[in-house]
Amino acid sequence: MEEILDNKNWFESWFDTPYYHLLYKNRNFKEAGFFIDNLINYLAPPKDAFLLDACCGKGRHALFMNQLGFAVDAFDLSANNIKHAKQYENDKLHFFENDIRQPLNQHKYNIVFNLFTSFGYFDSEEDNFQAIKALSGSLKKDGVLVIDFLNTQKAIDNMVSKEEKKVDDLTFKIKRKVKDGFIVKQISFEDKGRKFRFEEKVKALYQKDFTNYFNLAGLKLIKVAGDYQLNDFDIHTSDRLILFAKK
Repeated sequence: MEEILDNKNWFESWFDTPYYHLLYKNRNFKEAGFFIDNLINYLAPPKDAFLLDACCGKGRHALFMNQLGFAVDAFDLSANNIKHAKQYENDKLHFFENDIRQPLNQHKYNIVFNLFTSFGYFDSEEDNFQAIKALSGSLKKDGVLVIDFLNTQKAIDNMVSKEEKKVDDLTFKIKRKVKDGFIVKQISFEDKGRKFRFEEKVKALYQKDFTNYFNLAGLKLIKVAGDYQLNDFDIHTSDRLILFAKK
C-alpha cells in the first residue's frame, strides 16, 4: 500500500516525520555554529540583545546563539520539533509552536533569523508576504531580519534530476524538477513493507523578490551575502542567498 500525504501543506506533514530527520541527519553542526559565529560577529548585537529564530527546526541554531550568551526565543510549526527542542530550554532560551505567518507575540527582538531555506513554502504570494510582515512586526526599531535562502539560479543551473541516497537501512529515491515557479523535490522510499512518498516544494525566489517583500513590510535591504563566510553574493557561483534587512 502506498501512502501519499497531502502535499497542499507538505511542510506540515514531512517535517513532522522521523524520516525527514533521518534523511538530513548528517547536517553539519560545526558549519551551523560557524555560520552563527559569523552572523553575530557581523551584526555585533549588544550582550543584552534579544534574538528570535523563526522556523527553528529542532533548535540547533537557537542553541548556538544561546551558548554565546544571548536571550533567544525560537519557534517552529512542527510539534515534534518543538517537543524535542524544549529539552534544551533554560531561563534565556525558550521554544514555541507557531506559524511563520503569525507574529510570535512574546517580545520585540533585536535580530530575527530565518535560516536554512525555511521560507518560500507557500503557494500563495500573499502568504509569503504575510510571513515577512510577521517577521518584520517582531523586530524592534532598527532591528535586523536575516534570511538564509538557497541561491535559486545556481540550484536550477546545477540541478541533479535523479539520485538515490542510502541512510541506515533506508534507500531514499529523490527526483528534482522546476514546476510552476517552484523547485520541487520528490522523495520516495519503502520502510517495513510500506511505501511512502513525500514532496518538498520551495518557491524559486530571487533577490528582487525579497526586496519587494521587504519594501512592502517596511524593511530596507542592507547586505547580501553568498555563503556562510558572508562573502559577497554572486548569482552564478554562490551557494546561498543571505539577506540582511533593517527595520
